[in-house]
Amino acid sequence: MSIRPLIEISLHGRGGQGAVTAANLLVAAALEDGNVGVQAFPFFGAERRGAPVRAFARISDEEIHLRSEIYNPDIVIVLDESIMNIVDVLKGLKENGTILINTRKKPSDYIFSNKYTVATVDATGIALKNEILVGGIPVVNTPILGAIPRILDRVTLDSIKNNIKSKWKSDLSNKNVKAAQESFDQVEVNQ
Repeated sequence: MSIRPLIEISLHGRGGQGAVTAANLLVAAALEDGNVGVQAFPFFGAERRGAPVRAFARISDEEIHLRSEIYNPDIVIVLDESIMNIVDVLKGLKENGTILINTRKKPSDYIFSNKYTVATVDATGIALKNEILVGGIPVVNTPILGAIPRILDRVTLDSIKNNIKSKWKSDLSNKNVKAAQESFDQVEVNQ
């Protein structure tokens, strides 16, 4: 068995959307899927609901010794499309990298779709449909997590669902698992 390269992921969202929880659940799922090295960590500026937030995840077949912020991600995940108006989410994205965006748009609607793999899913719509809300605001972390196995072969939808089930109990767990499945089924990826 050959060692696959380290994958570095940057998540961009707003406070309250669940970017940090998404990063933590993603690496837990990756660990469950047999990846030996995993890391998840946040980067906060102004820590308040609605403020820009970044979270990071690393996934590897080997132990990870890096402890720095991720500057050149392989994958960028955007939990709130409007953040792209104020944050350069593509900054440092590796050549032939992948970007997953929570939007109603198609991958081809983005001018950078000829340079990067672009995946889109309406995670907000899925969160609203499944009533995944905090204070009336949709929380898009579990829907966005459901789309990740379609762009990253290091994690499976089953492990994502298992980790969602272990994070929340009963009805809340069921809603989030259903949202992850719907996102997996609905994500569009340009080729």
